[in-house]
Amino acid sequence: MGMFVEAARAAGLGTPRVVEWRDVLRDGGHTFADDEIVRLDSPGENAEVDRRLRGAVEPTRVEGSARWYAGFLDAVRSLRGGIRLDDPDELAVLFDKRLCHARMEAADVPVPPSPTSGGALPVRGWDDVRAAMREHGMPRVFVKPAHGSSASGVLAVETAGGGRIRATTSVEVTPGGLHNSLRLRRYTGEREIAAIVDALAPDGLHIEHWLPKASTADGRVADLRVVVVAGRATHAVVRTSRSPLTNLHLGGARGDLAAAVAAAGERWTRALTICEEAAACFPRTLCVGVDLLPATGWRQFAVGEVNAFGDLLPRLTGLPGGPAEGLTTYAAQIAAARTAVPLPSPASPPARPHHTEPRNDHASL
Repeated sequence: MGMFVEAARAAGLGTPRVVEWRDVLRDGGHTFADDEIVRLDSPGENAEVDRRLRGAVEPTRVEGSARWYAGFLDAVRSLRGGIRLDDPDELAVLFDKRLCHARMEAADVPVPPSPTSGGALPVRGWDDVRAAMREHGMPRVFVKPAHGSSASGVLAVETAGGGRIRATTSVEVTPGGLHNSLRLRRYTGEREIAAIVDALAPDGLHIEHWLPKASTADGRVADLRVVVVAGRATHAVVRTSRSPLTNLHLGGARGDLAAAVAAAGERWTRALTICEEAAACFPRTLCVGVDLLPATGWRQFAVGEVNAFGDLLPRLTGLPGGPAEGLTTYAAQIAAARTAVPLPSPASPPARPHHTEPRNDHASL
């Protein structure tokens, strides 16, 4: 959180309070002055905190995300006062992929089809995943821990004729359980894939249709992380990979944003509007990171996930001509918090006939 504090000092706001989760868990909550800006630290950035929330000794352990979720929400709701940049009730939805998917779907935000949206389909194990794939005509799916982040425990599952199956994941199977690895693995035996899913199912699972994504000139698949601050899309980075998982820490690489904008053409404005519509589902949260999935040919877009702490993008400044041009993601948030109004719009956004939720407005925090 050093970059956030530095941005606040540069803007003349002194030193804002950045909540350290180890202090919250130790002391049982904090109370802040009404005019004090409070930024929550991402709990995943601290191995000690993750261990305490998850109840696991090993920081790389995948299982335990349901316990993590419950402990995280208890800690968030123990805080009192201050100008919050993250809303507790909205964090509860953002950290449950099933609830987040349903909220966006209800607001007509394009999302991948999902039989588990809103928790409609309980997933007790691999048999339920296979049944859902058959019943909904989905030969390729992403199976995600409902409360996971950073692709922890995610499996990209694809099936083909003759009973062939493959799962790409960062999960490493050990005699002591499942662990995250920085090296992607491919499992081709249904029994071993089923064992991983069965181990993760008690924490809650979310199933999404695997949409074919756009590719770069050199054949890498691509998606985008778009940061939305105070209702406006301010920053974007292209993530590319040879694998279905584009996370930068799993071997993904930043791509050419200018090339992506050119490929999208006049549809680029629509892409940013979709991200703003996704953020508008969380009007009391100042900043979110939207994972935008471009379809083949950059003709259509869907929102894969909305991340409460999706702004850790070092050396990235705002989109040219946008409301945060020249500003880092943190400086853009400070600018919005300082003025207590949304960042100015360079032009009126396209009409949004199906979306009735209010736009993200920091004055409502």
